[in-house]
Amino acid sequence: MNNIYPRLLLIFMTIATSASAAPRIHFEVSFKEPQAHYAEIKMEIADLRKDYIDVKMPVWTPGSYLVREYSKHVEGFEACAADGTPLKVEKISKNTWRIASDKTNHVTVNYRIYGFEVSVRTNFIDDAHAFLSPAATFMYVDGMIDHPVEVTVVPHPSWSKVSTGLDPVSGMANTYHAADFDILFDSPIEVGNQDVFTFEAAGVLHEIAMVGGGNYDKERLKRDCAIIVERATGVFGVNPNKRYVFIVHNFQSGGGGLEHLNSTVLGATRNGYQNERSYVGFLGLVAHEYFHLWHVKRLRPIALGPFDYDQENYTTSLWIMEGFTAYFDNLLLRRCGFLSESSYLQALSNDVSTVENKAGNDIQPVAQASFDAWIKYYRPDENSANTSISYYNKGALLAMALDVKILAATQGQKRLDDVLKAAYEEFYVKKKRGFEEPEFQALIEQIAGVSVADIFQAAYTVEPIDYNRYLNAIGYELTDHNKARELPDLGITTSVSDGRVVITGVNRGTGAWDAGLNVRDELIAINGERLDANGKELNRALQAASIGDNLQVLIARDGNVRELTVTLKRDTKGAFSIVPLQNATPEQERLGKIWLSLD
Repeated sequence: MNNIYPRLLLIFMTIATSASAAPRIHFEVSFKEPQAHYAEIKMEIADLRKDYIDVKMPVWTPGSYLVREYSKHVEGFEACAADGTPLKVEKISKNTWRIASDKTNHVTVNYRIYGFEVSVRTNFIDDAHAFLSPAATFMYVDGMIDHPVEVTVVPHPSWSKVSTGLDPVSGMANTYHAADFDILFDSPIEVGNQDVFTFEAAGVLHEIAMVGGGNYDKERLKRDCAIIVERATGVFGVNPNKRYVFIVHNFQSGGGGLEHLNSTVLGATRNGYQNERSYVGFLGLVAHEYFHLWHVKRLRPIALGPFDYDQENYTTSLWIMEGFTAYFDNLLLRRCGFLSESSYLQALSNDVSTVENKAGNDIQPVAQASFDAWIKYYRPDENSANTSISYYNKGALLAMALDVKILAATQGQKRLDDVLKAAYEEFYVKKKRGFEEPEFQALIEQIAGVSVADIFQAAYTVEPIDYNRYLNAIGYELTDHNKARELPDLGITTSVSDGRVVITGVNRGTGAWDAGLNVRDELIAINGERLDANGKELNRALQAASIGDNLQVLIARDGNVRELTVTLKRDTKGAFSIVPLQNATPEQERLGKIWLSLD
């Protein structure tokens, strides 16, 4: 009898421990056929013990506001118990698989993913490397987004390196830990033979993983990126990371980026690093995505986290998040000394041209553009320029207006930097949540001591922005060099395809719009003169014409030849530049120097 009690106690302890064990989720990623663009995923779910388990694939990835239906690339989904017994699987929605687990304590899920789309937000796998966008790769147990997870990467035998912002698990090769699935989905993974080098800035170790080769200068990149890191950190006063990873994909011609919690993925032109203009453009991308480390990934609207990975997450505030970041990327380059004053002003003037010369600026408020990003920004068509506006460019201009208004109102003591630093502290650090737009506006007004309702209202209307209302206060002005010009405009854009001149865009309110010229129409002749493939006859006809003239335009549309009469209207496109204000007062000049200071 005395021998039985210890054995019973051990059994009861074992049962109790097993029953109370926290569920564990582990992934293994391997590559049997990378040349065919596949990765194999094994998902192990232990100690969950439910009648059924629903596993889901996100439909979108944070930072890229489009439902991308990542589950369309899933193949061969299967599940089994610990002893290998197959478990029944039923797909119950486009991105949900239900496993009849019958309270088994260990479920193994196997599936394959196909990845062959070049972008910073989708999987790309080939015989040279694999880029894994986590939201397009890893599934989660329904209701367990906040659960810890581990990932083991098994590189193809021809690969030797893994680059990711995930925390490594000590003593386990290529194994990483995430405190929850939000962190996992925010941590891209690069697997291959990338060129990896590091630098330290703002007390943070930074890793650069260069994929695809290129004519980059490592030492120059490390030095220049470190300057950007220090300047960006200076805006917020603190860098929240211990380690940060840049994954750079180098293509024959590339661009674009996507921000993450402690990493970013950038696209670049492989042999563009020795071209100064191209190189500075790349540094601008670095500055933009690194600024998101605070502004979006931590300081954010309430709608942007925690996320619903099943559907769109709407906000009207992308003009603040992306627009302000677009303002600061060039401003940081100026502060770093990578842009001269004239180059910076030209970049800002280009934003004005992009906004003011787009007919959609008169149709869509930028706050609405933010809300409609899910259906418009990432799905442009031939009429997008006539119906929509970029929350990047127009948001940057509203950020400029805020910055200079705060400068003027505080006699140069405060600026937009102070607002973002205070907002980061108030909402992210103290309240540990996102912000509502009215309270963000209230914080600005508290710091500036002046109303900024005019700027926030401008985000919700299509009324013209009076740029000089803001710029004049700091000794600058916006000029339109085309304002007094009377030039005719046909109102189309064209391209040459197989020796044919084809219309690619028709601008709202122009003669072409009124006459009914269409995208995809082939231009054959103008006023009886056959067009050449380079469009010289078209240019010649416009140069000889005047506002109000009628042009006889012969086109081919879907195989039918037609002649349309187009009445030329005045070209309303502006040619903008921001220049020092003539007769500026000493105070205006002082504020202007603060605005564009290198300090």
